[in-house]
Amino acid sequence: MGRRVVLHVGAPKTGTTYLQSRLTANLRQLHRHDVHVPHRYPVVAPELFHFRAALDLVGEDWGGRASDASGSWDQLVAKVRRAGDGTVLVSHEILAPAAPDVVARAKRDLLGPGGADELHVVCTVRDLARQVPAAWQEAVKQGYQRSYGRFCKAFVRGRQWWARALDLPSVLATWGAGLPPEHVHVVTVPPRGARPATGPGSDPLWERFAAACGLDPAWAPRPGEGRNVSLGISETQLIRRLNRNLDAEARRDSHFDKLVREMLAQESLVGRRRATPVTLPPSLHPWVEERAEQWIEWVQGAGVHVVGDLADLRPAPLAPDAADTWADPDHGRPREQLSVAVAALAVMTQEAARRSDPDLGRIAKTRRQVGRMRGRG
Repeated sequence: MGRRVVLHVGAPKTGTTYLQSRLTANLRQLHRHDVHVPHRYPVVAPELFHFRAALDLVGEDWGGRASDASGSWDQLVAKVRRAGDGTVLVSHEILAPAAPDVVARAKRDLLGPGGADELHVVCTVRDLARQVPAAWQEAVKQGYQRSYGRFCKAFVRGRQWWARALDLPSVLATWGAGLPPEHVHVVTVPPRGARPATGPGSDPLWERFAAACGLDPAWAPRPGEGRNVSLGISETQLIRRLNRNLDAEARRDSHFDKLVREMLAQESLVGRRRATPVTLPPSLHPWVEERAEQWIEWVQGAGVHVVGDLADLRPAPLAPDAADTWADPDHGRPREQLSVAVAALAVMTQEAARRSDPDLGRIAKTRRQVGRMRGRG
């Protein structure tokens, strides 16, 4: 049967968190079908193991210490070589904009002596009208300080990491160099409301991803818990303003990830009622439409394997009054922003009370006891 490695390189904000979570939730079931996801579970979960390996490979630290990821890529490669026959899946979205020399090293390591018989590259992609707003929100979660307007301008000019990571032709040309076209797979993210092909309980994105990887979707029945839900305008602006009031050292600290990115951005402030979504400026729609046509033409000319419909890369048509009704994220409603700020302050206060500081703990306990005594009186 041989060993084939499937390298899912992103792109970011294309359901990668969900897909990686589903793989983790079904490790044993997949293993029964000779599908291996390298990990050090339960010591290090697959998602974190692959993230550290990707950081090590591309030479980034993403706010942490470089030593945290040192040697992780070699550890992952060793796991791949010990996996045996079948399919080995490696996935992380920060690999998408990797430089040619980094990509060459990855291929040498994965295909070298004792490595895979075949290497396949999978790239998930969705239309830029949804990608650009999602990218700005994710950047803010990671400590980005600039306004939405400045982010969009830099994106159009290609002067930032996100623009490179979401440039489908560039990503595929780099990762697909030297590979047969049939070993390069493009998975289009289904539009909102798309129905699964295999019936209720399934998921259209997972079905497409599994098909690109040569898997039966039924081999991973558990959906996984990972979802990277979008924030609203006021929620995103709150975190951006918080970033502007923190120095670089504070934003790079691991506590920032736990308190701001995880607790606030991904748990407490998502799904708020009446949150105004961040959407693409109507003025950028012609540019997005033009890029979509360029992407479709490039993919068709490259002859790579496509799972899904390339028409999914075209943005939804604008409403006739879009220019008049569009909500500018850089000019939010003060009352709504105040409401979000109070909610965030409440969350942070509750978290402070739960911390291990003995004084905080004693104060919180005393207040609860006083409250109970007053209730009895």
